[in-house]
Amino acid sequence: MKHGFAVLLLLACAACASTPMQSAPAQASVDARMVIPEKALQGSLVEGRVTPGSRVVYDDKSLRVAANGRFVFGVSREQTGVATLKITPPGGPTLTVNVAIVDREFPHERIDGVPESTVNPPPDIAARIEREQAEVSTARLRDDDRTDFDVAFIWPASGRISGVFGGQRIYNGTPKSPHSGLDVAAPKGTAIQAPAAGIVTFANPDLYLTGGTVLIDHGHGVSSNFLHMSRIDVKVGDRVEQGQVIGLVGATGRATGPHMHWGVNWFNVRVDPQLLVDPKANPQ
Repeated sequence: MKHGFAVLLLLACAACASTPMQSAPAQASVDARMVIPEKALQGSLVEGRVTPGSRVVYDDKSLRVAANGRFVFGVSREQTGVATLKITPPGGPTLTVNVAIVDREFPHERIDGVPESTVNPPPDIAARIEREQAEVSTARLRDDDRTDFDVAFIWPASGRISGVFGGQRIYNGTPKSPHSGLDVAAPKGTAIQAPAAGIVTFANPDLYLTGGTVLIDHGHGVSSNFLHMSRIDVKVGDRVEQGQVIGLVGATGRATGPHMHWGVNWFNVRVDPQLLVDPKANPQ
């Protein structure tokens, strides 16, 4: 059986809650094939299984359900309360299932004395950043039947973790956007491997903020992004396999030093890559 996100979330929530996640008894009595986690961490991908042919709606969006009944959705860093799913099995009544969102603590760092042009870029630079980020956001909207996400993800590069998902810096008293991914300190030129198979949907060596940038779509709206790369070895439309080298670590764009930045999204919802990999598989 594949090591999917539901198992990873079970392990993650067991560490932060007194009761481990399991399928709700009411769901199991309707169809033993239905597996929905009861809890999910902020910033996590949530994978479930329903009767093949079911319709699943989350936050007014119809989720793609694979032939084997698998589906996935993302919980943002800021989301609280519950994630509500409406599930309609073939020929059956619609069920409402709530997944409790487990709060997390994210680090904050205050940095003063930063040049104002760095905190608030001039209008021409701000317009360029907005244009480039819109292109990246558009690339994240791909939604197809591939289930490349339904595997155990591997570390794209190994090393010391130098930045975690969700951390927020406050420059000169101005809060900036929370960190969108996982940073691993690595020398310039270190190979970056695809954490799972997928299709390259964006590749640009020179974005203002993120420098060499690549997006890999893993199906069902799940994508990985890699920033600040010194070399890109793939192009839009390429299919890459898990473990394939897609380029090299760098410090392009707005980076203070060479590192691998790996972000994961469900469409435009940012989630934590660290929840998808085995920590023991990263020799630091």
